[in-house]
Amino acid sequence: MPNPQTNQDRPLQVSGVFPHLCLTADLGPPRSEGGTGAMVAFAGKLWIVTYVSHKRGSGAGTGLYEIDSELRLRKRPESVVGTYANRFLHHPTNQLVIGPHVIDAEGGVRTFEDLVDLRLCATMAHLEEPDRKVYFLSMEGDFIEADVTTLATRHLFDLTRELAVADLTPHEHPVQVPGYAQPHFKAGHTAQGRVVVSNNTYDEKDFAGRGAGRLAEWDGREWRVIERTAFVDVHGRLNFGAVVFATGWDRASAILKALVGGTWQTYRLPKASHTFDHFWQSEWPRIREVEHERFLVDSHGMFYELSPVAFAGRIFGVRPICTHLRVIPDFCSYRGMLVLGGNQVTPTGDVGQLVAEPQANLWFGNIDDLWRWGKPKGWGGPWWDTPVLADVPSDPYLMTGFDHKVLHLLHDGTEAVRVTVEVDFLGNATWRRYAEFSVEPGAYVHHEFPAGFSAHWVRVRASHDCSATAYLTYT
Repeated sequence: MPNPQTNQDRPLQVSGVFPHLCLTADLGPPRSEGGTGAMVAFAGKLWIVTYVSHKRGSGAGTGLYEIDSELRLRKRPESVVGTYANRFLHHPTNQLVIGPHVIDAEGGVRTFEDLVDLRLCATMAHLEEPDRKVYFLSMEGDFIEADVTTLATRHLFDLTRELAVADLTPHEHPVQVPGYAQPHFKAGHTAQGRVVVSNNTYDEKDFAGRGAGRLAEWDGREWRVIERTAFVDVHGRLNFGAVVFATGWDRASAILKALVGGTWQTYRLPKASHTFDHFWQSEWPRIREVEHERFLVDSHGMFYELSPVAFAGRIFGVRPICTHLRVIPDFCSYRGMLVLGGNQVTPTGDVGQLVAEPQANLWFGNIDDLWRWGKPKGWGGPWWDTPVLADVPSDPYLMTGFDHKVLHLLHDGTEAVRVTVEVDFLGNATWRRYAEFSVEPGAYVHHEFPAGFSAHWVRVRASHDCSATAYLTYT
């Protein structure tokens, strides 16, 4: 409900949204985006940097802002227009890196002029000189070393080449060229002696099997591709074993990967909505610590709670909170409130004929408010027409936190295939047989789990080599 007091001391507030904090971009031409790229509490203020569709000059009216404890919005005079979604606290110098800016503890702002025209998506700790250097990653795959004291920069890699994402240089953007995969790097994190980066390139060609997305790591000597599908965020704490979490998706489901003790583990999560499947539709869903030593994960239209800890070499206890349709490029805690960024209206390139003014606003609330949003539900599974080997188990798929569960099975084999369903009710890879189903060639089998039945994870295995589908619908 609107706040009845609308004077200067009590600005208008509607369901956690303060209209006076809305950030808008100009009307072009062409019109652009005005999304909230990154936000973080630092030096007594809530700092916000926005993103436009492309680079400087394509979306005036956006930039670097600060909000004080009285919710007064101020655009910083050092602000520049660009596409920025990176934030990083450089602890050795007690400076905040956000966009191309470096902010000190007194609120002083300096700017990496060399980086202004890059679409910055991540800043990460340096492997060899962390006391004064960081790495920057751009959406086009520029991997840059930067000194936060001198503001000197050095270009290290073109990751579209290193990771074989695109056949053309990353700055040409010939989307109309057949076979071209547009790079869309999103995040990065340094831990366990390596830098991990994500690229979420994914469109209909990837749905059909191209695999241009990337999750990759660099140990300071060579790059290694971990997964060839879309990944969006990479994050983790530097204690509790420094587990690194990465979120992404493929045709079958959303994906959660965890680097535990130097080894990557794969888990699968439901998709709460098809509206996040294209790489342009997934604007930086994040993994963030919004309550002390607890993670909130936004993945494919669903929020989850997640512990940063791995016990006995395993993660478990991932629990869905709610579903949503919001584009939430970043979120954080500020003075006891949960603050969600947004990108409410995006007439990018004037393709939306009923959209005029680019605008985005923030939502202020309490973390427990999320449990009153849409009830957890979704679909997905470990297999979607997936080539499987006999008796090799699938990835674990999340089962807990949903009311009603249905499993769908089919395959392309020429003989009956026995599909064994196993559950891990402890969450620590203690797998137990639940049931076995015989699926005849060309047949379809479904199973409704009993009301109230659940476990942390479920997985399946087939008795014969085949291409199989094991898909679950949660309502």
